[in-house]
Amino acid sequence: MYQSNLYNQCCRYHGQKVRITCRDGSVHVGEITRVSRDMVWIRPDENLGGYGLGFFGRRGFGLGFGIALGAITGIVLASAFFW
Repeated sequence: MYQSNLYNQCCRYHGQKVRITCRDGSVHVGEITRVSRDMVWIRPDENLGGYGLGFFGRRGFGLGFGIALGAITGIVLASAFFW
């Protein structure tokens, strides 16, 4: 998936719970709190399988933690998996 497509998809899902799959196989579940041209910040939701870093993530100061758009292979709404 191209980075511009991922950016647009992340903008569309801003504020919603998503499931993000990265190139290294890791899966992150949580709410998108911020999007830039090269990063997306996600606040993990431990009820949906996130890492439970809470509101104050390691790299986000209240935004969760950042994931480089170049590392993402897929992003879908989490509600598609939990209904």
